[in-house]
Amino acid sequence: MQDIRDLTAVLRSNTPIVVIETYEEYRVVELLKKVSSILYQPLFTWSITQGLTRVDRAIGTQKFNSEPADILGQIKSTEQQGIYVLCDFHPFVDNAPKNVRLLKEIALEYESLKHTIVLVSHAFEIPPEIKRYCAHFRISLPNTAQLQNLIYEQIEQVKSEGVVLNVDDSAVSKLADNLRGLTFDDARRLAHKAIVDDGAITHSDVDMVNRGKFELLDMKGVLQFEYDTSDFSQVAGLHNLKKWLQDRAPSGKTQTLEDQPKGILLLGVQGSGKSLAAKSVAGMWQRPLLRMDMSALYNKYIGETEKNLRHALELADLMSPCVLWIDEIEKGLSSGSSDDGTSKRILGTILTWMSERKSDVFMVATANDISALPPELMRKGRMDEIFFVDLPDDEIRQAIFLIHAKRRQLDPSRFDFAQLSKVSQGFSGAEIEQAIISAIYTAKASDREVEQSLLIEELMKTRPLSVVMREKLQSLRDWASGRTVNAHL
Repeated sequence: MQDIRDLTAVLRSNTPIVVIETYEEYRVVELLKKVSSILYQPLFTWSITQGLTRVDRAIGTQKFNSEPADILGQIKSTEQQGIYVLCDFHPFVDNAPKNVRLLKEIALEYESLKHTIVLVSHAFEIPPEIKRYCAHFRISLPNTAQLQNLIYEQIEQVKSEGVVLNVDDSAVSKLADNLRGLTFDDARRLAHKAIVDDGAITHSDVDMVNRGKFELLDMKGVLQFEYDTSDFSQVAGLHNLKKWLQDRAPSGKTQTLEDQPKGILLLGVQGSGKSLAAKSVAGMWQRPLLRMDMSALYNKYIGETEKNLRHALELADLMSPCVLWIDEIEKGLSSGSSDDGTSKRILGTILTWMSERKSDVFMVATANDISALPPELMRKGRMDEIFFVDLPDDEIRQAIFLIHAKRRQLDPSRFDFAQLSKVSQGFSGAEIEQAIISAIYTAKASDREVEQSLLIEELMKTRPLSVVMREKLQSLRDWASGRTVNAHL
């Protein structure tokens, strides 16, 4: 009903041209049928294949108006008031000065003729000649309650065909939550696929729906859908971070926008597990994980970089509830004398989105170089907390060895993890993992088992980052002390 009221108000505002960007063409026509009856105006639709048809009453198709210039000329010359819906008209205004001029003349004569043109396409670039005569209208997307009803309708439809279904009502609720941001038609197709694929609606369908939603929203490039989300059982240490996230895990209780956690910054040494922790947030909260590639944002044309960022953030909003992971955020925000202020505009766009977003998107930003981060990004209110991920201590290193040994089917009983931890003092988690991988390759090459002595040998060969970049690491620790929360303790 809200769409009908809003669309009626737009058409009553004496706007000659209304642009509606959507894939739901039939839904727009149905809405306009109701609006035309309220306004007592005839309603026509046109397409290149069907020609002109009056749809508020059956009078048949007028095939002679199938050409774009012909239909515009016909609308301009007729004295009958009406609403004319032109479907997929976008190709006929691109480098088509005659059609653009006809649209402008129809708009200029609106006061005398009262013709309203409604341009319906999946996307429409308005020519500058007619921009001031146009109004954009966006039809609403279904809310959670409507999506739940839609899923149950699909369930009943499949049941009516004699199929026995296993339906988990809590999974239906979760599925409806994850379908938000899609049109009715797209949501209906994904829900139907989730039902018929395995004859059930369970929590295992949520991941499939998220993948399908990502593909429909066409996020490839700047945003990547991370299919491999971890859980914290595969992350050693980070006890403080785990508890913080557990205390703020989404629940069924309604939260206001102000109460929802907004995001965290993970600052630390390279290879300390920040990326794995970001993936584990999504795994713990059972949300899709989107990774923003800051380097993919940049475009040589002025304004395109900011446009890419705005588009990526809009798509993240559509995927909500989700986790948005911005890896090495400092690389996209470091300013230089030759970037024409692009990095500052990117920062402004991100800060505005962080402050004003109304979607349930939890942001996890990771950074290695604190000196490159602007202070505006780190103040409370934009980030809920800043966690410092330091090198693992003795206990955590033992846990890391155990995790990687099990992951590679190595018998833990063959190793003295306390000794390995002592030898690997100052190593990051990534450096420990690489030492284990190197030991496996060495063992294969010499046709032997991976043993304690071989692991120690590989560890002794490695010069960890804590040695190579000791001064820089100490500087980072000094800055983090008293300013951040230790993620391990």
